[in-house]
Amino acid sequence: MTKLSLGPIANTEPVRLTVLVPASLKADLDRYAELHAATWGAQRMDAATLIPHILTTFLGRDRAFRRARRCPKDSGASPA
Repeated sequence: MTKLSLGPIANTEPVRLTVLVPASLKADLDRYAELHAATWGAQRMDAATLIPHILTTFLGRDRAFRRARRCPKDSGASPA
């Protein structure tokens, strides 16, 4: 079995966001969608459905980003 970074997809509340990507990236996302469906025995999703889950996985694994979320820089607000 192939080990994909993206696991099974859970239902979430969507927010619309429009993004332009190069044709080569769209083709890779389509291929990833096919592989994801085959790996998890799930119904194939289109690239637009997978993108939020791919980004969530990427951000969740980025150590610097996780560190920055835990220790945000001073926002300039003074304590109450």
